[in-house]
Parts: sequence; C-alpha cells; structure tokens
Amino acid sequence: MTQLIINKISLPAELPRISRFRLIEKLGGSLATCNLTVINGRAGTGKTLFATDFAWQCGRRVAWYKVDASDSDPAIFFRYLIASINRQRFGFGSIMIEDFLKSSMTGLAESLAYELEQAAIPLLIVLDDLHLIYDAEWIAPFFSRFSPLLPAETHLIIIGRIQPPAPLWRMRSKQTLSIIDEAALDFTLDEIEMLLEIYGLERSAASEVFTESRGRASRVSAIARQMLMDDRGISKFERAPRKFLQ
Repeated sequence: MTQLIINKISLPAELPRISRFRLIEKLGGSLATCNLTVINGRAGTGKTLFATDFAWQCGRRVAWYKVDASDSDPAIFFRYLIASINRQRFGFGSIMIEDFLKSSMTGLAESLAYELEQAAIPLLIVLDDLHLIYDAEWIAPFFSRFSPLLPAETHLIIIGRIQPPAPLWRMRSKQTLSIIDEAALDFTLDEIEMLLEIYGLERSAASEVFTESRGRASRVSAIARQMLMDDRGISKFERAPRKFLQ
C-alpha cells in the first residue's frame, strides 16, 4: 500500500492577512442550513485561504484533504478521505478500504455517511482542489448520494476552480447546497481600505487598488506588497499584523 502524504490531509497553517466577517458569516450560515457548500472560483480568488480561515474559527474538528490529479483513482481518493476523517475521529473507516470498494459508489456513500452519523461529533470535511478529478466517472454517483446523507453534525466543503458535476447542482433546489462563488470572494472597497490601513498605507488609495485589481484577492495582495516596498526594494509586508474585519 502506498504511504500517505500527511501534508495532504493536514489543515493548512497559512492564514489570510485579514479575516473577512461577511464571508465567515455566510459560510457559518451554510453550516446551519445545508449539507454541502461549494466554494467556486478561478486561481487567485482566495478560495483556499478563506476556507482555511473559516476552518480555524468554526469550532469543529476539521478533516482537510488537498486533492491531486492522481487521486482520480478511487482506491487512492478514499484512502486519503478516510485517513483525514480518522485523524479527527479515531477508528473511522475501520473496515478495510478494499472491502469498501467492493461496493457500488452508492453503497460506499451510504456506508461512509452511516459511520459519520454514528460518530455524532461536529465535523467539517474540506476537499480542496476537487476540480482536478471532476472528470472521474465515479465522482458524480458518489457525491450525489453522499452529500444528502450527511448527518446534521457533518458539513462538506468542496473547493474548486470550476463547477462540480451537474447532479450536485440539483441539490440547490432542495436547499441542501450553498454556493460561494467568485463574485462573493472578491474584495469589496471597504475591505481593501481596511487591508491598506493595517499595512500602514493610506486608505485613500483603496479606490485605485480596487479599480486595478477588480477585487481579485491575489491582485489586491500583490498591489499591497508593491506599495510596501521601500526605496531599497525590501518589503515591509511581513511586519503588517493580521486583523479581523467586522
């Protein structure tokens, strides 16, 4: 059996420079009303940093799994998924994965959901970069069955650059799916003002930064870093504190 890479199932330590309350509140509301949240946007929109920030604040145990393209093999994927949950709930997935995989994807989804229900602990499962394996034929059958069966104590977050397979989107009509899209992830003018302030930069520059970046997280960060460069080309960025935006 291939040895697991622990970093793939470890909650990232890097946090965004600011914690944006409007997004934290939105995702917190999803936990209370839905089984599944999809955070969807192109590269550079701050999806993973936002999810990481929420995971550290949510008050639940967090099973984090960063998916790679090679994980399209279900034997690999489910070993990692079960291992990530097992780190938060010891003994989860005690049945050998080979036995699980003898079942259909529907049967596997039911078995995993049932075991989560028996655990009865508040749990957040985060699948980062799941878009890398959306083309795998087992993805839609598994998640279409698994997501609606999740117990109230368990919430699933899927992070990706493109929309998940169509069957998952049908959950929106049943009010069991919440979506945080690219537009929601964009920085607002007020958030840019606050970001500039904690860097010791003039808030009056926010409009220009907003126009140039169009609110995209990676561009806002890059522009702020550039503004912090001193005459010697040395950045003062790392000396700026982290702040929560209310």
